[in-house]
Amino acid sequence: MNYAWREKMGMNEKQIREVVKKWFTETARHEWRRLRRNPYHQIEFITTMHFLKKHLPKKGLILDAGGGPGRYTIELAKRGYDVVLLDLVPEMLKIAGREIKKARIQTRVKQLLEGSIDDLSMFGDETFDAVLCLGGSLNHLLDAKQRVKAASELVRVAKKGAPIFVSVISRIGLLRSILVEFPHEMKHAETHLETGDYVPGLNGEGFTAAHWCLPEELRRLFETQGVEVLEMAGLEGLSSHHEKETNRLYKDQKKWNMWINVLLKTCRHPSVVGSSEHFLLVGRKQC
Repeated sequence: MNYAWREKMGMNEKQIREVVKKWFTETARHEWRRLRRNPYHQIEFITTMHFLKKHLPKKGLILDAGGGPGRYTIELAKRGYDVVLLDLVPEMLKIAGREIKKARIQTRVKQLLEGSIDDLSMFGDETFDAVLCLGGSLNHLLDAKQRVKAASELVRVAKKGAPIFVSVISRIGLLRSILVEFPHEMKHAETHLETGDYVPGLNGEGFTAAHWCLPEELRRLFETQGVEVLEMAGLEGLSSHHEKETNRLYKDQKKWNMWINVLLKTCRHPSVVGSSEHFLLVGRKQC
């Protein structure tokens, strides 16, 4: 990894973590609403749930690591799973706790824990029947060694043969976002492409510290930890970066249902995976 930006900014891993924590503390309510904000943003949730339903065991204890305000925790608890939610940001957990009570699923959500995905030492080896790390939590570990540590921890706490689900913000998708939404950031596009690193104040504004991922990068990261990659999918798929058009289509429910079917049938194509805003890796811990 190129550490020039870190030297320029004078930031270590702890300081970067605090930058990330501050951002998500301030945007926690937005994050709770994000996957329900409009039809376009619902597609990420719909596609993710499609693969969760396909690969999760019929019952068991699930870790939702970096799960923010608990959208997936709540949905899975409603479906009869026992869930542990872990997140770096206390404000996220506060929202999760409130929403869990509203949904009356307290008995299914076993713990709400503050912590980072690269340190799961509070859990023993092979504790969980499935492990989730969704929505881009892995992106906010800028040091490659931290990402390796996080992958190692996520795999360690999964039982042998357990499914592991990881979704991230795409590097190629990010470049398309610059074109569509943030053309004023075009001067940084080549840096994003080459390094995948984003540091507010150095190579952009409007988001927190992040490392954008390539599909082959994420695959390699988990394969080296003993994970068999079963599937990869673009979460927004063919709708990616077409928010207005997607929201307009939703007004015709017949066409909307047809389009969702198309998205689910095409989301695993390699050309779709890397170009989506977010993509998902589904793996299985090898026995």
